Amino acid sequence: MKTTLRLVIVIIVLTVALGSIFGWKYLKMQEMQEQNSQAQPPSPVEAVTIESQSWRPALSSVGSIRAINGVEVANEVAGVVSEVAFESGQRVNKGDVLIRLEDSVDRAALSALEAQAQLANETYTRYSNLLPRNAVSQSQFDEARANYQAARADSEQQRAQLNKKTIRAPFDGVVGLRQVDLGEYIAVGTPIVDLNMLDPIQVDYSVPERAVGQVAAGRSIELTVAAYPERVFDGEILAIAPSINESSRTLNIRAELDNTDGALSPGMFAEVSTLSASSRDVLTLPRTALSFNTYGDFVFQITENDQGQTIASRQQVTTGSTRGDVIEIIEGLSAGDQVVATGLLRLRDGQPVKVSDQGASESQATDNTGEEAKG
Repeated sequence: MKTTLRLVIVIIVLTVALGSIFGWKYLKMQEMQEQNSQAQPPSPVEAVTIESQSWRPALSSVGSIRAINGVEVANEVAGVVSEVAFESGQRVNKGDVLIRLEDSVDRAALSALEAQAQLANETYTRYSNLLPRNAVSQSQFDEARANYQAARADSEQQRAQLNKKTIRAPFDGVVGLRQVDLGEYIAVGTPIVDLNMLDPIQVDYSVPERAVGQVAAGRSIELTVAAYPERVFDGEILAIAPSINESSRTLNIRAELDNTDGALSPGMFAEVSTLSASSRDVLTLPRTALSFNTYGDFVFQITENDQGQTIASRQQVTTGSTRGDVIEIIEGLSAGDQVVATGLLRLRDGQPVKVSDQGASESQATDNTGEEAKG
């Protein structure tokens, strides 16, 4: 009897406990359903307006910056450095002395040869005066003349050798890092310093053979480098190779750019856009407003639903060329349409949104600033 009573009590307690748990779960589910059924508040977003801009179609390539004149200055004769007349990174003019080698022995040799040439000249002059009077033979006169010419040539040769002891800048430019020291013995061909002419400067790049008809001498180019990602350098095509490279099937091109401020340096990797001769109107958007899924590129266009709510509607678009942080919209949107500028990951199709006036004005100001900088 006692065992039966205990069993009944346990069953009653378990029934009450389980009922309480299931009842609490049911109430929570009801609360969640009520919360889900309530309309979510609009999400604040920043908007940007589709704009029409005038673009010149461009052919994209990559290239390398090079100096018009760039050499590694070296010596033609061996010797000990007696003077260094430049500082690393200094701008020099054509003919400026870079270094001098010890030349006392060469100067003494030149003085001796010049004395011999002077003596030979006097003998030649004297024989020239005596020959008309038959005081000397023709052979003696010819020998005197030959001796003078040989002595003069020897002195000129020694003077040329002496001049090679002074190394000068072959053209205007900027020197690099000095690689020799005062008092150092340098053998023939020792690198002394790099010298580059930096203004103007050139870029070498190539285009595929199918684009041969899109390039011509004098055509404008735009260039960007990693060191200045926000800056666009303007130039024009200087020369085009007369033949296609058989190994790569590309056409080599050389363009020239102004480099007054020295921002571009030889050896820089460059992205080059060869501009078309004519321009066209395109619709543009910041690249941050664009997202991608398995069906292609899309944006969240700001529209109104049937209830008059402002919502973010997913819109597939077809894109074209890019220009910095701006991308061309070929299909899917019209001029004046508004799309969400940033934060696309937190949105879903049809979600109510509230356009932030402050964000929109800041975005518009940023776009205008970008256009002014580009212009």
